[in-house]
Amino acid sequence: MSGLIGKKIGMTSIFDENGKNIPCTVIEAGPCVVTQVRTKGVDGYEALQLGFDDKNEKHSSKAAVGHFKKAGTVAKKKVVEFQDFATEQKLGDLIDVSIFEEGEFVDVQGVSKGKGFQGVVKRHGFSGVGHANKSHGQHDRERAPGSLGASSDPARVMPGMRMAGRTGGNRKKIQNLQIVKV
Repeated sequence: MSGLIGKKIGMTSIFDENGKNIPCTVIEAGPCVVTQVRTKGVDGYEALQLGFDDKNEKHSSKAAVGHFKKAGTVAKKKVVEFQDFATEQKLGDLIDVSIFEEGEFVDVQGVSKGKGFQGVVKRHGFSGVGHANKSHGQHDRERAPGSLGASSDPARVMPGMRMAGRTGGNRKKIQNLQIVKV
């Protein structure tokens, strides 16, 4: 399972040969530098450590600058390890999008946009009362969650109760996305 580090640039749409409009996410993937080669003899497992997106040297620790200097590159913002690379790589090698082909299926993971403190309608998809059912004197009850549980028996709010709170900023993984264009 080879991989690459990248960042989302934006969205666009591309027409295929049948004239169908396909929505696409534009990702700047690589070039990534091999910053460390993990071996079974030294580390107990085999992996490649890749670095992406240059970072100013004054914002890096001396240890990080020395680590990247050994690979012959400047300090990087993002460092990730990938296992099961198809080809042999050496320290300092550049890996770019040429490892992918059009039509290939990939898994993409990243951190979703943080949306801050949100109510139950946005956070959990509660429907609210609805405009048609809103009766007189219901001024602010439309987006409220309603009852939180029994009034007597547990005498507490049960764990996992869906309430307002911070939403977004979670690690998400989407599988089997097709590469439309490289």
